[in-house]
Amino acid sequence: MPERLIDLEKLYDELALPVITAPMFIVSVPDLVVAECTSGVIGAFPALNARAPDTLDGWLSEIEDRLESARAAGTYVAPHAVNLIVHKNNPRLEEDLATVVQHRVPLVITSVGKPGDIAKQVHGYGGTIFHDVTNVRHAKKALESGVDGLILVAAGAGGHAGTINPFALVPEVRSFFDGPLVLSGCLSSGRAVHAARALGADLAYMGTRFIATEEANAVALYKETILDSGASDITYTPEFSGLPGNYLTKSIINSDLDPAELTLPGQKVNRDYRADREKPKAWSTIWGAGQGVGSIVDIPPTAELVARLKTEYDTARAR
Repeated sequence: MPERLIDLEKLYDELALPVITAPMFIVSVPDLVVAECTSGVIGAFPALNARAPDTLDGWLSEIEDRLESARAAGTYVAPHAVNLIVHKNNPRLEEDLATVVQHRVPLVITSVGKPGDIAKQVHGYGGTIFHDVTNVRHAKKALESGVDGLILVAAGAGGHAGTINPFALVPEVRSFFDGPLVLSGCLSSGRAVHAARALGADLAYMGTRFIATEEANAVALYKETILDSGASDITYTPEFSGLPGNYLTKSIINSDLDPAELTLPGQKVNRDYRADREKPKAWSTIWGAGQGVGSIVDIPPTAELVARLKTEYDTARAR
């Protein structure tokens, strides 16, 4: 077995903040990943954000070169991560995985499906693999596949999310798993990161807070809508992707849809859209966000945001 690229025992102490930034469709691009990693938190992006397999190869080369330059200049650089959608409907999985293996990506995050034998290939070059889960049953199945850690996507998280309260989900998973545990859902401050650690998670998973940064690849209106929204302005529906997810209600209204008429979780999506327009698309016109939007009030550079989060986290720990 090759030497691990990430020493998980040391990682928590080496990071400026015990945070993985969630890989967000369209939003997470090399500029954001590099800014995150050089600020001392783990930066991640979905492989599918690189619109073709050869683009993924180019993105990883760019990220590696920029992070190596930062290291050479004396900057601490946190590991970077790539998210692979392992659902059977992803035709690029095999090719993207080959690119990830070729680049020896330190951390691989799998989601939307069973990780299968991907862990073997990641472990083959010394990489670490975490898997997204929303409930205990999926957590146990992921562990059977050999993943190193679990990302618990609890109620209120942005995008595809579960419905279980973290105060129930974390302790239940901890009852049978003592490895790396990451918590996702409404974590928008350093105080929330400390709360996640106090609850039993090793790392916090933060997505929505990093959409409202200068480097994020989100249109200005998307970022401004986050600032103008609170927890009650989030709609949970499987309408747009087939999987239940949290979206900004204002983006749904702006797409000429009535949030009250959308498919409810557990119902089959069966909506006839008008013939004169296409069905609104998740992530591009319907924007994902978590219930933690209410505490987001500005759009700073990523480095400034991480420094602020660290101050909040350290203050909470000292109390």
